[in-house]
Amino acid sequence: MKAIVVEDSRLAREGLIKMLQDYPEIDIVGAADHPSTALTLIEERQPDIIFLDIHMPGESGFDLLEKLDHFSKVIFTTAYSEYAIRSFDYNTVDYLLKPISHERLKLAIDKLSIQSEYHKTVAKPPLDIHSQMFVKDGDKCHLIPLKSIRYFESCKNHVRIFFGNEKAFVRKSLNSIEERLPKKYFFRANRQYVVNLNEVEKIEEAINDGYEITMSDGKKLEISRRNAVELKDLLSF
Repeated sequence: MKAIVVEDSRLAREGLIKMLQDYPEIDIVGAADHPSTALTLIEERQPDIIFLDIHMPGESGFDLLEKLDHFSKVIFTTAYSEYAIRSFDYNTVDYLLKPISHERLKLAIDKLSIQSEYHKTVAKPPLDIHSQMFVKDGDKCHLIPLKSIRYFESCKNHVRIFFGNEKAFVRKSLNSIEERLPKKYFFRANRQYVVNLNEVEKIEEAINDGYEITMSDGKKLEISRRNAVELKDLLSF
């Protein structure tokens, strides 16, 4: 599993990395001392797990998670116990209080391994265009026919689904949703949107050397030239 450590204290950061070397299943692919540097690193390396401090100068670990498009699991590493309940609003595996002991870290890694193995064995089957999606958004529940969804929009740690005259939030990553969608009907327009090809009304060249698509509700989305070529291939004879 690819991992990144985000910790503003150099000693704490290097100490945790050294402890993690005892676990061959954990591959440290980067480290950052601040959320601003961590954001770029996470988007580049796409880690499976983030070891994340909460209190850092200027921004918190929670601020970082709210900005992410990539949906990583999180093990919090902090000296403050009062954020434990809030931490489970995120994709949290464990909450480690400093100073972190070898025994407590092992428990966290064991939890991570169990979760990873569980998700491998219970992978959800792909959807087809006639499937329905059950979505619970706050107090409202929706049973949404897949073919009625115009597009999915990534919104930090959530995805917003647009269908009919409604929209709903689901706490998943856009990547995880895209994996289950039938590729014959749904297309990744850019980092933020996956669109229903049956809801695309127009494709036009854009000023910035890319392309622009217009959806059935009038929504205009920019796509790269490379993606536009793929899209035109899908929609042509």
